[in-house]
Order: sequence, then structure tokens, then C-alpha cells
Amino acid sequence: MSKAVLVDLTKCIGCKSCQTSCKQWNDLPAIKPQFDNTLSYPAETDGYTYTTVLHRTTEKNGQETLRFAKRQCLHCLEPACASACFAKAIQKTPEGPVVYNPDLCVGCRYCMLACPFSIPKYDWESVFPQIVKCQFCFDREGTHDRIGHGMEPACVNACPTGCLKFGERDELLKEAWKRINKYSKYIKHVYGEKEAGGTSWLYIADVPFETFDFRTNVPNIPLSTYSHDYLKWSPAVFIGGGALLSALHFYTKRRNEIAKEKDKNHDINA
Repeated sequence: MSKAVLVDLTKCIGCKSCQTSCKQWNDLPAIKPQFDNTLSYPAETDGYTYTTVLHRTTEKNGQETLRFAKRQCLHCLEPACASACFAKAIQKTPEGPVVYNPDLCVGCRYCMLACPFSIPKYDWESVFPQIVKCQFCFDREGTHDRIGHGMEPACVNACPTGCLKFGERDELLKEAWKRINKYSKYIKHVYGEKEAGGTSWLYIADVPFETFDFRTNVPNIPLSTYSHDYLKWSPAVFIGGGALLSALHFYTKRRNEIAKEKDKNHDINA
């Protein structure tokens, strides 16, 4: 049975306990770059942040209201990123998580192109950049494997309001529709039930999902069928392009450092 998480956005208070626990469990730095003093910091996942909590002011029943939404990798049932990865660095596990193995990654970034939700990011600031994203608290080496040891993901365990519920996907889908049919406040839609062939993170809400920039135009068929057919033929092109982009990044970074050093010496001599 595939594990999943049901996210009830009507219960999210934006406390960021999920984000904090994720960073703690995965040994990620607390603040990188400098904190910008906004409720949605950071607005997107990056090399230091696997999950974010967005805040939006929207209108409901004629009044402005504040709503929050946790965002992370959705762990698709048939992930386009895994299908596009010819090196098999990203794979779908039987338990549900879509996991990344840096030892197999060649840096082609197929996964970034294939993902319909723009989740995988490239950790440019590292000496040896890798693809980074939520691993669903799954660890192939077993040292940080919460799912394999029958535990909830760290974010679910830290949620104080019951916004996040971990369990079997089929049972969580039944629970989602039970809530929707029982309470009129919910939109008649479980986000993730069918999007991109279905995902392991399921959302219900009382405001449109577009409020939080959720992609609602994603087809219901698995996108892996497209990514496999179109991306499998050009690994050399993307490997070469990836190497070029990496070289340009480090060249530009080094050039800027030299320019700053020259400016510094100029100020001292002046």
C-alpha cells in the first residue's frame, strides 16, 4: 500500500512547525540567505528548504481572510522526474516516496524540466551541486528513514493543528471526500487525486487552489508518458548543456569575486 499525506488547508495556521522540523530532521541550515521578514519566507523550495508555507490574503464571504498552504514535493504516483532520469538517480519506492540518489546523478537536470510542479531544484551554492527536494523522510541508507520504521514524516509529527494526516493513500482519499461532503465550506476537489496521474500528497481547501499558485491545468494522465518519450533521446545534449551552465556559473561567480577584490584594493590604496 502506498503511503500519503492529507493536507487540510482549513486547519493550517501558518506556524511553520512543519518547515522547522523538516530542516531539523534533514540537517538543513535554519536561514539561508538572510531572512526577509515575510510570512512566506522562503516563497519557494531551494537547496536549503524542502518545504515552504505560503500565506495569501483572499476574499471569502465578502471579507478578507488569511490562508496558509504547505508546499513540497508531491511525490507523484507515476513521477515524470523519475521517468525522465536516464541515470535512475530519481526513483519511486513501493512505500510511496520519490527519492533522489546523488551517487547516480549526472547533473543533466531532466527532472527539473519534467516536473509539472517545478519542485526539484539545483543546489548551485554547493561545491558539488546536487538536485534537492523533499524525500518524504525516506532514507535509502536507513539512518534517517522514518517511513521505513513506521514513523510519520517529521513535518506531520510536528503539526499542532491536525492539518497534516499520514496514512494509506486510499484511506486518506476516503477521508478527504468524507470531509468535503459533510462540510459545505470545502471546495469539491481533492488536489492530487488525479493531477498528473495522482500524487501522494492530497489537499482539500475552502478557497480556490489557484490562491496558492497550485497548477490546476495539469492533465490527469501521468506525465511520465510524455517525459519518457521525449527526453530519453537526448542525454548527451543535456549533459553537455549542464556542464556548460555549471562552468558559466562558476566563471561568473569567480569573476565577481575578483571584481570585488579589485574594488576593495582600490579603496584601500585611495
